[in-house]
Amino acid sequence: MSTRRRFVSVAAAGVTFQGGSAAIDSVTIVSALVFQLTGSSVLVGAVTAILRVGWLFPQLFVGFLAQRRASSRRFYMIGAFGRAFCIGVLTAVLFYGADWHAPWLGVAVMALWAAYAFVSGIVAVPYNDIVARAVPSEFRSRLLATRFFGGGLLALGVALFADRLLTTQPFPASYAALFAVAAGLMFLSSIVFVAMGDPPRVGSSADIPSFRAYLREGRSVFRTDRRFRLFVFSQWCGGGVLMAMPFYVVHVSALGFDLQRVAILLGAQTAGGLISNLLWGWWGDVHGKGSLLRGIALGRLLPPVAVLALTFGAIPNGVDPFVVFAGIFFILGALANGLTIAVIGYLMEVSPEALRPAYSGYFNALTAPAYLSPLIGGIIADLGGIISVFVISAMAAAAQFTFVRTIMRSSNPGSR
Repeated sequence: MSTRRRFVSVAAAGVTFQGGSAAIDSVTIVSALVFQLTGSSVLVGAVTAILRVGWLFPQLFVGFLAQRRASSRRFYMIGAFGRAFCIGVLTAVLFYGADWHAPWLGVAVMALWAAYAFVSGIVAVPYNDIVARAVPSEFRSRLLATRFFGGGLLALGVALFADRLLTTQPFPASYAALFAVAAGLMFLSSIVFVAMGDPPRVGSSADIPSFRAYLREGRSVFRTDRRFRLFVFSQWCGGGVLMAMPFYVVHVSALGFDLQRVAILLGAQTAGGLISNLLWGWWGDVHGKGSLLRGIALGRLLPPVAVLALTFGAIPNGVDPFVVFAGIFFILGALANGLTIAVIGYLMEVSPEALRPAYSGYFNALTAPAYLSPLIGGIIADLGGIISVFVISAMAAAAQFTFVRTIMRSSNPGSR
């Protein structure tokens, strides 16, 4: 298969997955569902924490197993079809559990959400490995931008559909219908990606003979590869930025936003990601993945600072708060897509081709604990108030920018 056809296949699979993931967006849809079922800030924080940690934790083991095999395709299939199945089961629970006591339904939702998150984590290592071998470096940022642009268009349609469902259908059957859409799109995405096949890998499966040797090699990489180590540190700070993510929707609700219209915020978030993709794709391929990473790190200061300004009344008279809410979610969507493009692209750049599955495993396992921060944020919100969560998020964003700037200074001038 030619590079062009692989580009199209990867982009098409990403577009359909993007539309499916929009229907179960953790920051808006799932956070609103859990909050309505339980009223717990801690569980709202756990939604994003579980998703992030579940995504990252399995990658240490998958990285080892994928490194020893000539093909990553089997692991992708397990994770991709498995996560779609989990969302299908969650759809059934929401549909048939409408008469359950709300907290018990909330527990079931959280359990299945955790299963979805951890099964999803199986996908990341083989995805990075296969895409890096299928598409040359000079096209990868544009590939990811194309994926997010097309996916954003589909996600906007999903957001409009979600707004209609959530405002006209009874709770929680409305969420069940939305999750059914997510499961269908994820199954379709998996089929498209798997049909592309698996390009041959450079390197031998005997490079890492045992799991103990694999872990020793990971310690050595972290100790000797300064650029990789700083990249890990920057992602730890990035986890701190994410502490506030599930609380944006909770806080705007406290400021007067009707949660039945949460799909409007999803639409604004999706539009931000959609419109920004052309910029991120051009920036990453022309100016380098590191430069894009630095710009996104600086931009992540904006949303928590905007929320703090809104809370303390620093909004000009005559400006509709609803417009400000939508603007914050627009920026969140733009930054989320840019961060994904930058992190995936930069990780591919710093990973030796023959050891890319192992490097992905090391990186994501090392950064996984930082993504418990939304759960910690829920505890902080309960004990010290939700405003403190946004203050900490802003401080973490500033620290992440500092680390990324240090990475850029230590990189080779010609590194892309």
